[in-house]
Amino acid sequence: MADLKLMHLSDLHLGKRVNEFPMQEDQQYILLEILRIIGQEKPDGVIIAGDVYDKAVPSAEAVSLLDDFLKRLAAMKQKVYMIYGNHDSAERVAFGGEFFQLGGIHVSPVFSGSIEPCPLADEYGEAKIWMLPFVKPVDVRHAYPEESVSDYTDAVRQVIVHMNMDPSDRNILVAHQFVTGATRSESEDVSVGGLDNVDASVFDQFDYVALGHLHGPQHIGRETIRYCGTPIKYSFSEKDHIKSLTVVELKEKGNVEIRTIPLKPVHDMREIRGTYDELMLKKTWEGTATDDYLHVVLTDEDDVPDAMARMRTIYPNIMKIDYDNQRTQASSDVGGAGDIEHKSEIELFNEFFEKQNGQPLSDEQRSFAEEILEGLKEGKA
Repeated sequence: MADLKLMHLSDLHLGKRVNEFPMQEDQQYILLEILRIIGQEKPDGVIIAGDVYDKAVPSAEAVSLLDDFLKRLAAMKQKVYMIYGNHDSAERVAFGGEFFQLGGIHVSPVFSGSIEPCPLADEYGEAKIWMLPFVKPVDVRHAYPEESVSDYTDAVRQVIVHMNMDPSDRNILVAHQFVTGATRSESEDVSVGGLDNVDASVFDQFDYVALGHLHGPQHIGRETIRYCGTPIKYSFSEKDHIKSLTVVELKEKGNVEIRTIPLKPVHDMREIRGTYDELMLKKTWEGTATDDYLHVVLTDEDDVPDAMARMRTIYPNIMKIDYDNQRTQASSDVGGAGDIEHKSEIELFNEFFEKQNGQPLSDEQRSFAEEILEGLKEGKA
């Protein structure tokens, strides 16, 4: 019996559209690539760490993609450990979980406070996989009304305490949260003032933490607290990411090896820059992948009439066109608003408040606004 080998993936976001482009072809292609790699690697289990779908009510096409993927994994006699994320409907992902388990597909049930481990064995003995779906403080307060839960760190810590885990075992956690110190991408949800942060110290007793939620592959603190990232790119902030599958091999307690296998998409996502005439010249684009998803940055001083339609005769998958010239640079300098997509709700509200009232929020007002906004996200306000 060999070491315990796990494949870690997350954030499939099946059904997602990027700049109104459907990603179904790209997702179907990459899922087949993942199946091919799994067939070569022959892991003991495949982890899917949440955000299986892009919306709580997924499209029929998205459901069909997941159905086909899971059926193929089951046909390969492959064990699967799947949780729901913040984009998913807990009930829709958990549906049929007990039945799926008969085929080796383990799906986290709707969170009720009780989490039972899934055991796996190798030459070093038994290891336990704990599946913690995306939880908010309000969920944990309902599950453990006797406990004090003030934030996301408290929430996750209380769930782990109630697992009654034996720290001498090899323990693997599958979770979908934002861990303090991680780097976000544009395509991810930004929570109010960082209130969704979970301190990495709550994971100290786990040998490996398979995280979902963030789209860039990265580890937090130690190598074994890891986001595997999305299998394909979902925003131009990810254009330089190297998407991959994470392979985790557990030996004896405390000995974990991690490697990645690159994933090549059917269409890459990249940015090209230059004047309209430069980018339309044959010598510029000949021999390049003109069907990639593109963000075109035109440096012409004057707007080019009907630029999108004209450029799509050569670059059919242009997703967006922006200008970078003296006019746009001056406008940016005067506005000083920064990148809205990188600002939290409380920062945006503070800017609005200051424009309306001529002064920023006081500490008391800011605290009150954060409480109201967090209540809205939890459905309490």
